[in-house]
Amino acid sequence: MILFNVPPMIGTEENYIKDAISKHKICGDGEYTKKCNEWLEKKTGSAKVLLTTSCTHATEMAALLCDIQPGDEVIMPSFTFVSTADAFVLRGAKVVFVDIRPDTMNIDETKIEAAITDKTKAIVPVHYAGVSCEMDTIMDIAKRHNLLVVEDAAQGIMSTYKGKALGTIGDFGAFSFHETKNYSMGEGGALLIKNEDNAELAEIIREKGTNRAKFFRGQIDKYTWVEAGSSYLPSELNAAYLYAQLEQADKIFDDRMNSWNEYYKAFTELADAGKIDLPVIPENCEHNAHMFYIKCKDLEERTELIKFAKENDILMVFHYIPLHSAPAGKKYGRFDGEDVYTTKESERLVRLPLYYGLTEEDRNKVISTVKKFYESK
Repeated sequence: MILFNVPPMIGTEENYIKDAISKHKICGDGEYTKKCNEWLEKKTGSAKVLLTTSCTHATEMAALLCDIQPGDEVIMPSFTFVSTADAFVLRGAKVVFVDIRPDTMNIDETKIEAAITDKTKAIVPVHYAGVSCEMDTIMDIAKRHNLLVVEDAAQGIMSTYKGKALGTIGDFGAFSFHETKNYSMGEGGALLIKNEDNAELAEIIREKGTNRAKFFRGQIDKYTWVEAGSSYLPSELNAAYLYAQLEQADKIFDDRMNSWNEYYKAFTELADAGKIDLPVIPENCEHNAHMFYIKCKDLEERTELIKFAKENDILMVFHYIPLHSAPAGKKYGRFDGEDVYTTKESERLVRLPLYYGLTEEDRNKVISTVKKFYESK
């Protein structure tokens, strides 16, 4: 069976985990957590990066730092994972969904302004498949309406928009290091902070609302509870696993990009024949080969393709059910404007196996299976 995803492993993870254990430091903010933070800061150019227990928790921290209050409204696409909305719903906010662009599956930047009310507090662009939203337009809207921007860059590490790392353009950004992502620590994430002035409060929130980080730096002689917070620190064992991959980030990137490019090249003929649609990478966007998807004619054809692939021992999967159609989406949010593309395009999309170490033989089997399916179409 060709799996849809295999968590990345570079080979030195176990050594680093054993090293962390030998140093009797396996809770958060040890040597490997700090190394990951520093690597991410250097790579992205972010003022401050803090490793977290998940991208969900990084986004929750961002919502706290944005001081989201009950009754506030937050604009985002409906085509996203539940965590994007949950982080703000937990603060009492109303989620306002707007339509997506059919080319990138990202939020349609031309629909945002119409959704703004006097209750709007933030815009949350989601960089789907590691391909950037149209951030210049979004940042201009935010500036003119005095809104905060939280980038859901869960899939966006190593991707850029006009040379800027995703997650560093808005006020806050969030990465994911879940096992399905390009770089993994099993469960984990990172909060990216644009303004250094927010760093101290972020540390406090992350450390259960205490100023413990300042204490360990020797800046104060004791620490105490100073603000509302939670436990957002990942285990040092998880950080050790991740750091091994960050050290080899380019190797993993190149491997995934090779598979992505081979898929794209192989399916161009089908796309030219009008049988499928391929991913679109806008000018000025550098993606990270997070996923490769194709778009079928409709939901029925997609279901048939996934079934055909499974019969050939290949796992292909669809993605998000639009949040505005979910029970919680109806309870905690509303869709502004018309759903022209969100539902229709989400029902066509199918993701192909793509992971570090995907063999040429397996990749070619995926390609030949898709082509065989469409021979009869």
